[in-house]
Amino acid sequence: MSAFREATIDLAAIAGNLRTLRGSTQATSVLAVVKADAYGHGAVPVARTLADAGADMLGTADIDEALVLRDAGITAPILCWLHGPDADFDAALAHDIEVAVSSVAQLNAVADAARRAAASAVPIQIKIDTGLSRNGVAPDVAGAVFARAAELEAERVIRVRGLMTHVSNTAPAEDLAQVALFTRLVDDARSAGLRPEVLHAAATAAALRIPESRFDMVRLGIGLYGLTPFDDETSQQLGIRPAMTLRAPVAAVRRVAAGAGVSYGFTHRTERETTLALVPLGYGDGVPRQASNGGTVAIGGRIFGNVGRVAMDQFVVDVGDEPVSVGDEAVLFGDASRGVPSADDWANAASTINYDIVTRIGPRVARRYEDA
Repeated sequence: MSAFREATIDLAAIAGNLRTLRGSTQATSVLAVVKADAYGHGAVPVARTLADAGADMLGTADIDEALVLRDAGITAPILCWLHGPDADFDAALAHDIEVAVSSVAQLNAVADAARRAAASAVPIQIKIDTGLSRNGVAPDVAGAVFARAAELEAERVIRVRGLMTHVSNTAPAEDLAQVALFTRLVDDARSAGLRPEVLHAAATAAALRIPESRFDMVRLGIGLYGLTPFDDETSQQLGIRPAMTLRAPVAAVRRVAAGAGVSYGFTHRTERETTLALVPLGYGDGVPRQASNGGTVAIGGRIFGNVGRVAMDQFVVDVGDEPVSVGDEAVLFGDASRGVPSADDWANAASTINYDIVTRIGPRVARRYEDA
């Protein structure tokens, strides 16, 4: 190993996942989501990989994330859709970053930025809330937003290039109800005089299971990283490969007697004489404390369980009588088809989701990129 704590990112897997999901969703166009530092995988190298692999657009949550990509020299189209009251729309326009707005106030702010830049027909999108009750234009005020957008289009200040929403992944009937509402609101937008070129509603889960949600473009996120969005279908079954492998060398090994307490609070006491191995990763690195006494690691081709509480910098595994030594590689998660635990295993142990597991991996963990 080249680092004390390391997450290896398989860029070839990410490119392959894009190709697989484009085929399985029959997507006309793909927006590849690289928000939150590409779900913890590293926004710049991942974005470059996805752009080179044919993603039609990149997606970030906010403008600052998009600016990081532009500063790195990435020229692919970028869309971002979550803005605070002081969002820097001037910077977005200056760096050719497309924004999706969620209110008349945001629409006017983008228009003001366009006027300051002496820009005409700036392409934007409008995000519509069809049921999640969070970001997006509420249906009961959508008419006012569409009307204002039409006025600004007539002034040649902005151009509404797209309309978007996000489905809840609750159940097919509820997702289809959201799709139907979105379709009705698209009709309302057209009645107001708007002519959007691109409609999109589906993230990975809906793109795979709700064909009606695909419209002109799908937004692929978690699936690009080789992780399943489903409880009843694995990554392997979806034909995608996990891209992140989290590992560290065993930092200490000790033989203890039966009844030995382990880590804070002695939430575990050994049942017999055994060997304990120390893994130098903890909740300071993103390993969930909630997985205490539940997470697993692979050492020397065998799976061992975490015992005791996960601490800030370390946790302990019981290796029994196996010959584990300081320096042996401990793999917390990776591609389960290679005989190691998965991010899903850690998510189940922590009562969370695989998105949370990979996205929380902190900056103290070095990222190493492979493209083979």
